[in-house]
Amino acid sequence: MGGVSLWQLLIILVIIVLLFGTKRLRNIGSDLGSAVKGFKKSVTDEDAEKKELDQKKEQASDQTKDK
Repeated sequence: MGGVSLWQLLIILVIIVLLFGTKRLRNIGSDLGSAVKGFKKSVTDEDAEKKELDQKKEQASDQTKDK
């Protein structure tokens, strides 16, 4: 009661494979993997841009202090 057993998960997996087929599931998996990679890359690129902007702001403030 309340939990999902291993046998229930296996039955669900078999039903999904029968409905979609292994080739289609493989394509869905690779598409999902590509989407996750793209998302991670965009997040890390955004973080790098923020750090670069912060460094430029610090350099600009340092230059104004020197004058």
